[in-house]
Amino acid sequence: MLIGAHVSQSGGLQKAVGRGVERGAKAIQIFNQSPRMWRPTAYDEEDFAAFRDALERSPIKAVLIHAVYLLNCASEDREIRQKSLRSLIQSLRVGDAIGAAGVVLHPGSAKKGEVPKAIKRAGKVISEALKESQRCELHLEDTAGAGGTLGRSFEELEALFEAAGGDGRLGMCLDSCHLYASGYDISTAQGLRDTLDDCDRVVGLKRLRSLHVNDSMTPIGSNRDRHALLGEGHLGERGCGVFLSEPRFERLACVLETGGDGAPSADDVALAFKLRKRGLSARKRSSARRSKRTPASRRSRNR
Repeated sequence: MLIGAHVSQSGGLQKAVGRGVERGAKAIQIFNQSPRMWRPTAYDEEDFAAFRDALERSPIKAVLIHAVYLLNCASEDREIRQKSLRSLIQSLRVGDAIGAAGVVLHPGSAKKGEVPKAIKRAGKVISEALKESQRCELHLEDTAGAGGTLGRSFEELEALFEAAGGDGRLGMCLDSCHLYASGYDISTAQGLRDTLDDCDRVVGLKRLRSLHVNDSMTPIGSNRDRHALLGEGHLGERGCGVFLSEPRFERLACVLETGGDGAPSADDVALAFKLRKRGLSARKRSSARRSKRTPASRRSRNR
């Protein structure tokens, strides 16, 4: 698992790589522009080359771009959809230029409108954005389910993939906080296993391309997107360790978005690695216990 952090690109794209290295990250996530403005940052080939060079000389193995929060590809307002389309195209093109593993997108919100129509609108915008870019993947992030947000269930994510034409560059980014808040009990190894089996049945785990690891301030099924520091929310250290040690998450970028000072620090990233280690140990002990019980149960059945 490539554990890492969301870092600032302030001062130049290549600065983000250094900030990731300072935090001991194996993956980083950035905004490609200010998250509070529609206007894109005007990068040129020198900026992209400097980023690629810094990345090549670093231990960081994966880069994600997070599309800005202003986007609503499902909006009933045509102007908002057009702005969202232009911004998403820009994010994907920057992803092309820097070799990003994917652009992570909140699919949009139906507000108070009909969800099927909102999914159709979002699918059209997503499809058009992919046609205007070349290689970078687009990862639709699951949501906590508040305020008509799309992607609160695997069924909605699959509907979005279908509405967007099922392009092979489309993938999923699963967020631990969002999964829990939307009603999936991922606090135990068995619960996470069942959740991923459900995801595989509905969507297919071939679509799973990236991860966000955040604890949840609110209880399961709350439909509230409130990130907590790792180990300090309702998932707790054990639940976060379960998520970080899941075998089907191996080799995926897993980005921490919340930190003690408002952004993930080196200590926050180190804690994620520590919880992963604990989770792996717990899984090993559980497997050993099951192995010891199996022969006895077989003997009992054979009597």
